Amino acid sequence: MSNTRFTTRVAVIVALGGFLMGFDASVISGVNKFVQIEFLLTDIELGISVSSLTAIAAVAMMFSGPLSDVYGRRVLLKYCAIIFAISAVGSALATGYLSFLLFRMLGGIGVGASLILAPMYIAEIAPASSRGRLVSFNQLNIVIGITLAFFSNYYILSLANSDAAWVNYLGIEENNWRWMLGVEVVPAIIYFFCLFTVPKSPRWLITQGKEPQALAVMNKFSSNEEAIKELANIRESLKLEHEKNKISYFQLFKPAMRLVLTIGLIVSILQQITGINAVFFYAPMIFEQSGIGTNASFIQAVLVGVTNLVFTIIAMSLIDRLGRKPLLTAGVGGIVVFMGLLAYGFNSASYTLSEDSLAQFPKEVSSALAHLSEQKFSDDISFKHATQKALGVEYAKKYEGEILEAAINMNPLLILIGILGFVACFAVSLGPVMWVLFSEIFPIKLRGVAISFVGFINSIVSTLVQFVFPWELSNLGSATTFLLYGIFALIGLILVLKFIPETKGRSLEELEKELVG
Repeated sequence: MSNTRFTTRVAVIVALGGFLMGFDASVISGVNKFVQIEFLLTDIELGISVSSLTAIAAVAMMFSGPLSDVYGRRVLLKYCAIIFAISAVGSALATGYLSFLLFRMLGGIGVGASLILAPMYIAEIAPASSRGRLVSFNQLNIVIGITLAFFSNYYILSLANSDAAWVNYLGIEENNWRWMLGVEVVPAIIYFFCLFTVPKSPRWLITQGKEPQALAVMNKFSSNEEAIKELANIRESLKLEHEKNKISYFQLFKPAMRLVLTIGLIVSILQQITGINAVFFYAPMIFEQSGIGTNASFIQAVLVGVTNLVFTIIAMSLIDRLGRKPLLTAGVGGIVVFMGLLAYGFNSASYTLSEDSLAQFPKEVSSALAHLSEQKFSDDISFKHATQKALGVEYAKKYEGEILEAAINMNPLLILIGILGFVACFAVSLGPVMWVLFSEIFPIKLRGVAISFVGFINSIVSTLVQFVFPWELSNLGSATTFLLYGIFALIGLILVLKFIPETKGRSLEELEKELVG
């Protein structure tokens, strides 16, 4: 029992890397609007500042594994904690777009490395009987980190309405976005010091020729008899890995691999091209487009995080009972429906500034917009262009939330239902199922190379989605943007029904024989 408690405690500590990864990736959602105004960013520059983290993370994932083989998993995780802390403080204190971008990119190194190293370490110390559950701590912590980032952003924004002396002393009202970014330094420091209580990976110690130390560590996680048996298994697996290191990426493109590679690419692209990271990284901005105002948009963003967390837990309980393909089919089908609802909701909106609504704005704003009074606009693009022409881009962006709230005529509940429904469908399907499928469909000899390749494609698509989203909102409009995501989901649903096999309850050898041939 003591061994089990120790193993669980170590796994929970290491999985905090997943928490930091989720927090760091999603905290930007509350910062976007304020940074764009502060540094006078174009939509392209905003897209770069958001998507750069994912792009750098994709590169970091490629190098973190080999580096951890040389220096150890625990050492690199400590560096990740330091990187998260420096990135948080540097981004919060940024004096311009370039410094902000560079520190966000630095955070991408921590995100990419922790995404690989935390589950790798946990898998290496966990007994086979509980490995799946313990490794899932990392995925669960990523989702918790995303959720708490939304909570943290809303709490800091709400402090601006407080009359507390300490709030004024810390300058939270004027620097709310800086505090949203800077608060991450607290869990990063906690993570750094907690890692000193974590032993070195026994598997890594064996690769360094330190078998006595490895056995001593393994005795903390299991009985001496089990540790000796596991030591022999690790020696054998290292021999197999030495052979796999000779595998070339070119072997992925042999005719025998065509079907499994097609399946991998379909799922990896579909997971991102339906817009999940547009929602996670721009949630308040999306809700603000429905005219509910800045504060309410942050509250609804919190609901996105909670929905993601709840349905991720549901997926973990269903994936081995219902199977992979039923979850994918139902989830992607649901995404089609809810993206259609979002497109309909935004398409039905109209925009009219009345004389009464103009009176609530500062005099210079109401005067500039006076000629638009009582004019009716049938889409958000023409309305935004008219306000930007009247106010200039800088002022139009600054007051965009308030102007939309004053002018829009639509049912914002449709948008809330559409976004939460989309997130729920993603969380029970494409979110968890993709990685499970990857671990099952690729032959063991090529599994590491294949997962690295399709994972890299997944990151590239995610980067592109994040990069173009602000431009899409400004140039295509909300309705067309979500309609495109719905069309991509519909195409994906057809491909899922045609190509994706059910892998539940089937041995890896059986799947390899059927899919690879």
